Amino acid sequence: MTPELTLHDHVATITLRRPEQSNRLEPADLAVLSEHVMAVNGMHDVLVLKIQSTGKYFCSGFDINQIGEARTIAFDELVNVVEDARPVTIAVIQGGVYGGATDLAMACDFRIGAPGVDMFMPAARLGLHFYQRGLERYVSRLGLDTAKRLFLTAEKIDAAEMRACGFLTQLVPADELVAATDKLSDTLAAMAPIALLGMKKHLNRIGRGALDVQDLQKDMARAAASADIREGATAWAERRTPRFTGH
Repeated sequence: MTPELTLHDHVATITLRRPEQSNRLEPADLAVLSEHVMAVNGMHDVLVLKIQSTGKYFCSGFDINQIGEARTIAFDELVNVVEDARPVTIAVIQGGVYGGATDLAMACDFRIGAPGVDMFMPAARLGLHFYQRGLERYVSRLGLDTAKRLFLTAEKIDAAEMRACGFLTQLVPADELVAATDKLSDTLAAMAPIALLGMKKHLNRIGRGALDVQDLQKDMARAAASADIREGATAWAERRTPRFTGH
């Protein structure tokens, strides 16, 4: 089954639904995932996008038997679409995350996992040379030495190492994974949208050395002139929860 998009208040969720194949991605899935993200980008009430999966594994990456087959969107293009998504993104990781799925997860702003997860990048073992922004994400998120270790040795690492190197931004007990994800989603959705989404965008650009200073200044000015900044200051003074509108 292709990935499914669901909506609840300010949170959108994309669910991978091929548990019997460890949620590997087929060519058709890439197009559907991209369409879902683009649809969410146009939903201005949505501030958070979660990517999760059914079954034992988060995702085993792209189907290696279909590498080189025709598709409407390339795998690297899809992952870039995820990284450039307008909402703040969360990868909810259980079980294994392998191959290109590791980059899909790293394209998300937050990655929450539980003990028992593991990951590996078998590109060198398969004779596959990884693409530019994927290599950049590995280096910017995990550091050069860790990126070399994972790419050049195809070594599998466990949850503790995934947290230590920065792949997982949060490691929680398995029975708390859903609650921890919901808590983070609620926290993010309660922030001022202009500032939240603007800083997410520019932090990612800074991370890959592609900051657009003029666009940054434009977003700073928009936030400074917004009703939300006045509401934030008033709510702080009144010691109450702010009611942001994104204006």
